[in-house]
Amino acid sequence: MLAPDLATQAESLRSRHRPGQPLLLANAWDVASARLTQELGFAAVATSSSAVADTLGQVDSDSMPPQMAFEVIQRIAASVDLPVTADLEAGYQLPAKELVHRLIEAGAVGCNLEDTDHHGSGTLVELERQVERIAQIRAVASATGLHIVLNARIDLFVHPAIGSPEKLLDEAIARARAYLAAGADCVYPILLADPSAIGRIVRETGAPVNVMLRPDGPNLQELTRLGVARVSLGGRLFRVALMAARQAAHALLSGDVTKTAEVPTGRADLAPVRDVQEWW
Repeated sequence: MLAPDLATQAESLRSRHRPGQPLLLANAWDVASARLTQELGFAAVATSSSAVADTLGQVDSDSMPPQMAFEVIQRIAASVDLPVTADLEAGYQLPAKELVHRLIEAGAVGCNLEDTDHHGSGTLVELERQVERIAQIRAVASATGLHIVLNARIDLFVHPAIGSPEKLLDEAIARARAYLAAGADCVYPILLADPSAIGRIVRETGAPVNVMLRPDGPNLQELTRLGVARVSLGGRLFRVALMAARQAAHALLSGDVTKTAEVPTGRADLAPVRDVQEWW
C-alpha cells in the first residue's frame, strides 16, 4: 500500500518546479551528504548516479546492478524528511513496472531518466522508443496513485557529434516536447550551457526545465532570469568533497603541519571553504 506521506512528498517536489524560482538541488551520494543538504535547508534531496557509482566502484553507464543502486536510494530516503528524487541513469534495463515499484519501495518520489542508449548504439535511444518508455513509467506510477516526478534527461549535448549546434537544439526541443507529452514533468538538457539556447528551450516547451550549474554556463541569477525551474550540480559536489579530502590527505603525507591542522575534526568545525568556486 502506498504510504500517505509519499504522495505528499511527491506533490511537494512537483510544486517546487517553478520557472524563474528554480528548485535547487545539491546532489547527494550517501546518507551523510543527504543529511547535510537537509541541514542546510534544501527543499529536496537528489542523488547523483555518477557519485553513487564512484563510491560503489561501479561505472556510470547504466550497468550498475539495480539492487546496489536502490539500496543507496533507500538508505538516503530513510535518513531524511525531504522528498527524494533519484538519478536512475537509463533505468538499468528494468521494465517500467519493476522500475517504478523499486523506486517507491525505496522511498523516493522522483527520478531522472536519461535517453542515452548504453546497451545499443551508444548515442541516443530512438525518440519513439524513449517516448514509449516514459509513457509506460507514467502509466505504472499513476496506477499506484503516486505522481512520480519524472525528469526526462536529454543527452544530445553529451553526443555533440550528432550534428551542428542548431540541429542539436532543434532536436532537443522536439525531444523535450515529446517527453512532456508522454508524461514527463521536467526536461533536462544536460551539459547545455549557452544562455540563448537555454532560454529558447524554456520558451518553446513552456514547461519546467532543469539545467546543470556549470563553470562555462550562466550563473544562478542568469538561469533564474531565463526561467529555469530546476538547477542541479550533478556529480560536482562529490568532486568538491574528493578534492577537499585529497588536499587534506596530501597535507598529512607531505608533513605540512599548518595545512593538516586545518582538517576539520568534528561537525562544529565544518566551515565553508573559501575557494570552493575555483573547484567548479
